[in-house]
Amino acid sequence: MSRRDNFLSKPISSYYLLLGSTAALTGLGLVMILSASSIHSLETNGSSYAIFLRQCVFLLIAIPCGFAASRLPIARWKALGKVSLLIAIAMLLALRVPGVGHSINGNTNWLGYGPFVFQPSEFAKFLLVLWAGHMMASRERSSRGETNVLLLLVPGFAIVMLLIMAGRDLGNAAVFASILLGLLFISGIRLKIIALGAVIITVLVSALIYTTPNRMRRVLVVLNPFSDEYYKLSGWQPAHSIMGLASGGLFGVGLGASRQKWGNLAEAHTDFIFSVIGEELGLLGTLCVLLLLATLIFSIFRIAIRANDPMIRYASAGIGCWIATQTVLNIGSATSTLPVVGVTLPLLSYGGSSVIATYLGLGFVLGAALRDPAIAPVIKRVKK
Repeated sequence: MSRRDNFLSKPISSYYLLLGSTAALTGLGLVMILSASSIHSLETNGSSYAIFLRQCVFLLIAIPCGFAASRLPIARWKALGKVSLLIAIAMLLALRVPGVGHSINGNTNWLGYGPFVFQPSEFAKFLLVLWAGHMMASRERSSRGETNVLLLLVPGFAIVMLLIMAGRDLGNAAVFASILLGLLFISGIRLKIIALGAVIITVLVSALIYTTPNRMRRVLVVLNPFSDEYYKLSGWQPAHSIMGLASGGLFGVGLGASRQKWGNLAEAHTDFIFSVIGEELGLLGTLCVLLLLATLIFSIFRIAIRANDPMIRYASAGIGCWIATQTVLNIGSATSTLPVVGVTLPLLSYGGSSVIATYLGLGFVLGAALRDPAIAPVIKRVKK
């Protein structure tokens, strides 16, 4: 047996993979946010470092939050899971109060006052995963039939998705729908029921897209973002994202040397940071990012599988579905294999709400690993 196989066969490997991939993605994210945002930051804030420094502040909040989440007792998580759906709904309802919700780029998805604003939908992902974990654990303990899982989860997810869609945020609604389908699959429900659910969601999303011209154009430009009809409109972002990725070649044009971030690629430090990575660090850089994200997702699911408590197991798996879905949607948008949906790339994109919510989720999973009887003794020996 090789040393690599021997390492991966040990439960402690999931703990180290989670920590290592999180640290590497966070570090790379800071570097790339500084590079991708420098021009936009100089134009809007008068300093090339303003957006980067704000992200540093967000991380100074996020890391302690993740640490606290990893140490929170299971009883506290279970108590929070019982009411987390109500908390998520309350936050999203607050967005609909006139004068309370803030609109950015046409979407009313922000709460706060002055410079202190946050995006409730990001935290709602974590809260809804906790609630779903609580409900699925209750179902497992009571040995209910499989049809009950639909009655348990679908109404809560439907309410949250409708509230998010009221703010015109189809991207995050798609994340919630994917988390729901992932949890249904994990619950052991029959695949034909999941397939039927996927068809229903696809039909509803298609109807929402068809009835909104802007969304319809986003779908059509996937086929050819460089077409004369769409290039200067909805095709601009995906077209210049592809240009950036293509011009990077194997090794990239060099860190900080992106040409697309000079006004051609909007949201270069948020939704399209993967394109800047590809342009500056090349194919090797994007492959490293994919490897790190795959490692992170793999470690989350592996920790989830080993969790003894059903609530922790299901919630950890839901967090894995959340991270995986956002990864696919973001990179799909950057490569124009999916319509632009406006979701962040976990741990890499700029955004306070996103990084804090993600660290809370990862802290939860880390806590599950620390409670593993095969992992905890090893960590204690290493600390000694």
